[in-house]
Amino acid sequence: WPAVQAVIQSIAKKRIIMLFPESWLRSLVNPAINTEELSHRLTMAGLEIEDTAPVAPPFSGVVVAQIVEIAPHPNADKLRICQVDDGSGELLQIVCGAPNAAKGIKVPLAKIGAVLPGNFKISKGKLRGEMSFGMLCSARELGLSQDHAGLLELEESAVVGQDIRQALDLDDTVFEIKLTPNRADCLSLHGIAREVAALTGAPLKAFDYSPVEVSTGQ
Repeated sequence: WPAVQAVIQSIAKKRIIMLFPESWLRSLVNPAINTEELSHRLTMAGLEIEDTAPVAPPFSGVVVAQIVEIAPHPNADKLRICQVDDGSGELLQIVCGAPNAAKGIKVPLAKIGAVLPGNFKISKGKLRGEMSFGMLCSARELGLSQDHAGLLELEESAVVGQDIRQALDLDDTVFEIKLTPNRADCLSLHGIAREVAALTGAPLKAFDYSPVEVSTGQ
């Protein structure tokens, strides 16, 4: 018995960590409470919220832009001059050294006056004799990851001129939950949503799916 008890205690100490954005949870159940209250209620119900963190750090003045034209910089081999559509109706000239800068791609543009993570403020400047009216951004410059090998390429469906925080849902919150082995009912987002519905009385949205016909695969 002592050996069995030791194994049980060892298992009980283990935690399963789940990470998910709050928007995913609220797409299934959306109680009229804020993030802090939602986190508190889940913790009090035995679903320990280890952490809640923003998807991205604070920054402002960054929009979806599209490179319309690109040409070599006359005074620098590694720089290029981009004509960029930011949705304002006038093209902006941006000097860029990213290796993946290409005509037609959509990327984040930090406009003049933008403030990036680390309180880095964007202003117009001259790079090797050519004016640049903003900065095209990598994921690291926006604090989204450590990737700085090139510009952050956006989906073709991204709307030119839209604030990048809205375009990429960067104002979302990531929940980190530590689950104990006795809460197997919450090992899915739907399970956690079901728990939230029970705690708050908010309606639980049913999954919309089509049953798959049974076959032998032959």
